[in-house]
Amino acid sequence: MLKVKAFDEVFETIDEKFCVDSVNSLNTDIKPDMLETICVTDAVGRILHNDIVSNEDVPGFDRSTVDGYTVIASDTFGASESIPAILNVIGDVTMGEKADFTVNTGFCVGISTGGDFPDGCNAAVMVEHTEDYGDGLVGIMKPVAPGNNMIFRGDDVKKGTKILKAGSVLTVSDVGILSALGYASVDVRRSLKVGIISTGDELVPPSDVPKRGQIRDVNTPMLMAQITGFGCVAVNYGIIKDEESLLNSAVLKASSECDVVLVSGGSSAGLRDLTARIIENEGELLFHGIAIKPGKPTILGVVNGKPVFGLPGHPVAAYFITELFVRHLLMRMCGADFIRKSTTAKLSEAISSNHGRAECIPVRLATCQGSPFGAPRGQSLRLAVPVRGKSGLIATLADTQGYIIVPRDCEGIAKDETVEVFYLK
Repeated sequence: MLKVKAFDEVFETIDEKFCVDSVNSLNTDIKPDMLETICVTDAVGRILHNDIVSNEDVPGFDRSTVDGYTVIASDTFGASESIPAILNVIGDVTMGEKADFTVNTGFCVGISTGGDFPDGCNAAVMVEHTEDYGDGLVGIMKPVAPGNNMIFRGDDVKKGTKILKAGSVLTVSDVGILSALGYASVDVRRSLKVGIISTGDELVPPSDVPKRGQIRDVNTPMLMAQITGFGCVAVNYGIIKDEESLLNSAVLKASSECDVVLVSGGSSAGLRDLTARIIENEGELLFHGIAIKPGKPTILGVVNGKPVFGLPGHPVAAYFITELFVRHLLMRMCGADFIRKSTTAKLSEAISSNHGRAECIPVRLATCQGSPFGAPRGQSLRLAVPVRGKSGLIATLADTQGYIIVPRDCEGIAKDETVEVFYLK
């Protein structure tokens, strides 16, 4: 009989046993061997170790956002196509160099997008709103206000501003910010190594043609891709037959070489399901069972001081348990400041829920115009459309963009109700 943990209790157990506090940027819980310095171009998905504080203004000078002419805004007031403001052009700004001009009223300077603003100017006019008369004269046919078509020094980032917080999972835009601040390299938490073991006499590698009664091992490549997507290193320990000595050896080897171990299959209460017994014999079994669908027989324990997850053999169940709980574990072990990305949507149809278990429902997102859900005519409404399927059918995930959680004490969710959708892709 499984001793089942509630959904929230699983997160509490993970935080209590494995969490590294990421609040302090000088985190003393992070050991030196958990850190590394990498090139910023390799930083996407990695976890930042230190706060990043700007030591300079970005941009470092006032810049034009258009091709045209820098002007004193008051010189253009009242200008129109019929009565243009006539200004003297005293030169052009050379890109990549300081503007070596001081502009007085009645004068202007030619400039390209990104060019340095000359002293005295406080706006730029797009070239489309000007006419070159030759002989150094230009007509301004549209007025501009002070600050128009320019970016001021420090508009993007001001010196002394904390830009990125320790524990942040770095994104593509963060790499851009780091580059703008002059960082060619950055200190990050070392990527955790996650050992992956698939169990079952019926499993064969994906490259094999299965015989009657055999199935291809879906979980190993799927979990390796998932783990890599979390910014970790996946290590494949292969398919292990349902023999206790073989699985015991594989778990001991993986837990000695990796930071976390995932064993898929062998997690239910059947006679040939060995993972829980091995964890109990070799370490500590924290729980066996979660009140969730899919994934009830999930296991978590400790062997060689390393967390070991026993995942369901059914691929969809293994996928969602990894997304929900393994990802949480990995982020907490690294002290990551991890927030799941989500959106809200109207549920396209009613969902009934199994009594006593939280339920993870895969959904796809759709948009409809003038919907029957009450969106104003002409406006679109985002819908969450449940993707129906069983936990053993991997094709269920092909059309899935996110998931919703139906709480354990909820009998279901009504059609038209607003739900939170957590993104998967």
